[in-house]
Amino acid sequence: MKLFAGISVNTKLNIIFSILLVALFLTLGYNNYRREQFLIIKGAIDNASAISRQIIETRDYLSKHVVYEPELNPNLIPQVAATSIAKQLTAGSRYYVRQVSLRYRNPDNRPDQFEAAQLTAFHKVKAGETWQVTEKDGEKALRYMLPMIADKSCLTCHESYEKSPPFVKARFPEGHFSYGYKVGDVIGAVSVSIPLKELYNQVGVNLKRNILIDSIILVLFILVTGSVIRKVILEHVKKVSALISTVAKTGNFSERLVSTSNDEIGELVVAFNELMSELDRKTTQKMESEERYRNFIEIAQSPIITFMEDGKIVIANRRAEMLFGLTKQELLGQCFFDFLENSESFKKAIKDYYSAGSSELIGVTTLQKVRNVYGQLFDVELVISVSQSDQTQLFSAILRTLKKEA
Repeated sequence: MKLFAGISVNTKLNIIFSILLVALFLTLGYNNYRREQFLIIKGAIDNASAISRQIIETRDYLSKHVVYEPELNPNLIPQVAATSIAKQLTAGSRYYVRQVSLRYRNPDNRPDQFEAAQLTAFHKVKAGETWQVTEKDGEKALRYMLPMIADKSCLTCHESYEKSPPFVKARFPEGHFSYGYKVGDVIGAVSVSIPLKELYNQVGVNLKRNILIDSIILVLFILVTGSVIRKVILEHVKKVSALISTVAKTGNFSERLVSTSNDEIGELVVAFNELMSELDRKTTQKMESEERYRNFIEIAQSPIITFMEDGKIVIANRRAEMLFGLTKQELLGQCFFDFLENSESFKKAIKDYYSAGSSELIGVTTLQKVRNVYGQLFDVELVISVSQSDQTQLFSAILRTLKKEA
């Protein structure tokens, strides 16, 4: 993840939390949007059902109790009165309500394609209410229908021409398709149409409001979480990091951190302090050992050079200074092989030792020629021994001068 390589841990955590929370809020927002749509549809269906049942109950009541009045006042005809009541119930609302029938008497009650299909279905299968979201000319609407079932009072005007009241006979002659109903037949239905655009617009307004509120909550959560993480976790990690950097620069292992908790951060601090104590102890032991080694080689009567696998000199005594014509500080970091005339053989011997665990030139006294800083050659007896120091192999060369050549 090179993209995050140069970003602080606090920023990375904030980015991760932001992505997760945005995904969470988007998911919740979408679910809320769908849920509000469902609730709006359900509320619209419940209202349409209530209005439709009121209309049917009103129509049934009038057909049962108002018998002769419609002859004098057509407004009391059950269908006409129910239609007027429906208009009053839905005045000022988005609801469009009417009564429809496949065998209509009023042309205004002629069903459209959707209503005709539902009425046909009601005739084939005795069913209750039905609803469906339809779309026409890009506008969605909720269509609801509740069937009207003929009872005995309905047959007064719809059973036959002969049994119908005079005012019905006067309007609808014998043979009209509005006659011939029986008890239990579907005489028609109350049809309710509700445009969904305005209802869905309210859902959009609610969604925008929820997104705004959720965004504010998200920002506050990120700020608070970032602050808590920085104070509880990252500040302690930074202290450990800073102290490690200081130790790396100074080599001082005496520094310690104060543990203020028993959690993973506290365990990290305890582990760091234990590491510093162990390094301090080992460093002290190493320094004492090296000091004893330096004291030992200083009193030796032969030149002694300690070097690493690549020949880099790390320790030299005073006799070595005299032999090579350089001070100890000047010798440190030099390549021991550069002072040997037969350097390639010793480089190979070191490689053989690492690969096979032994070499003909390691631990054996050999006659060699060495060159000092002035180019003078000396015959020496040379023996190389191996020692271990902090997981690293060190090689010590002991030289005894035999004869100096010009």
